[in-house]
Amino acid sequence: MIQTHSLKSKYKNFLRLVVPVLITQLGLYAMNFLDTVMSGRSGADQLAGVAIGSSLWVPVFTGLNGILMALTPIVSQLEGAKNTKSVPKSVMQAVYLSVMISVIVILLGSLVLNPILEAMSLDAEVEKVARGYLIALSFGIFPLFLYGALRSFIDALGQTRITMFITLIGLPVNALFNYLFIFGKGGFPELGGVGAGIATAITYWVTAIITVLIVCNMNPFRRYKLFRTFYRPSLKAWKEQLKIGIPIGLAIFFEVSIFAAVTLLMSDFNTITIAAHQAALNFASFLYMLPLSISFALTIAVGFEVGAKRYKDAAQYSYIGIITAVGFALILSSLLIIFNEQVASIYSNEPEVIKLTTSFLWYAVFFQLADAIGAPIQGALRGYKDVNVTFMLSFVSYWVLGLPVGYYLANFTSLGAYGYWIGLISGLTAGAVILFARLRYIQSHSYTTIEQK
Repeated sequence: MIQTHSLKSKYKNFLRLVVPVLITQLGLYAMNFLDTVMSGRSGADQLAGVAIGSSLWVPVFTGLNGILMALTPIVSQLEGAKNTKSVPKSVMQAVYLSVMISVIVILLGSLVLNPILEAMSLDAEVEKVARGYLIALSFGIFPLFLYGALRSFIDALGQTRITMFITLIGLPVNALFNYLFIFGKGGFPELGGVGAGIATAITYWVTAIITVLIVCNMNPFRRYKLFRTFYRPSLKAWKEQLKIGIPIGLAIFFEVSIFAAVTLLMSDFNTITIAAHQAALNFASFLYMLPLSISFALTIAVGFEVGAKRYKDAAQYSYIGIITAVGFALILSSLLIIFNEQVASIYSNEPEVIKLTTSFLWYAVFFQLADAIGAPIQGALRGYKDVNVTFMLSFVSYWVLGLPVGYYLANFTSLGAYGYWIGLISGLTAGAVILFARLRYIQSHSYTTIEQK
């Protein structure tokens, strides 16, 4: 990161951060997209099984990975304050924490997976695919969280092009092993949706190994001597990261898990509805990559400026991000309205699935507008290290408002499955409005609030 002195230079610096992050997020999305689409080509049961498996895994992963994301504002503020000597220890403590998180997830997962799946009203084949997908995926949990910690460090230094490079290497790896294991090509067994889990686990290992090699051998990371100097595990350092990371993780969990909860509640509907819902939600997630990338970039930029006590600059970056996200959301939503049938046909050959997916996609338009405001604001607030209020607001918006509204509309009105989408939209919209009010409050009190922390 570099200091800037005009709005024009800030926007250029912002774009230098956000474009590689966007490409990285699109690459990560593409892996999930390939899992979904290629599994769908094996049949609706395979698509539904992967959908259920993903719905159980993604909230867990994103929530826990949020703890590791705390390293980004920590390192950004250290760099802004020119306290680079403290960076290596903070990074290595995050690495230790990633190992602990991996062990806990694997142990708990082995205990609760079967009871959760058995409690759901799933077809036998869908349940089998979901279980197999998650078991296969579990072999990649350790490298996945290790990569999460190291990526937060890399991005905090403003080197977002490096994580872009790593992701672009992992994408063809994922596509290749999906092809081999899902369809049984090249002498490999034909495993359908379970093969997608194996391919993803292999990809996690490849990306983690590449990342370790980069931070150990490439500039500007080499000067921090990661993995060369031993630092004792520090409860104090873990407490600092958990103090920031747990609220970040909970905020992300509350948002992501409401989508997962809706998908699980969709299990009361038939397989066609589950498949169509997952296809539409998967594409909505694709469009979400832009505001999400802006969110990550704002955490870096705002954190750097706050660390240097340039609060006016931090506020300017916040509004640059929000305005950019809203502008692109309007464009992308218009394109989705025009090409919704073409988008639906990407996911399935079955006419019933395509028709229902098309109708769900209309609701995704409203997702984009709410996310274009809410996601960048969350990133900016993380840059300020303002995380506790954010996670409480997320809980209220999504679980106190969004899910109950959706459940009522889906089960007690004629809207059926569409009711859940209306509930999601109401939660996202309420969250965006409340988060904007919080951002304005933090900015207006920044000189006193930040100093007190």
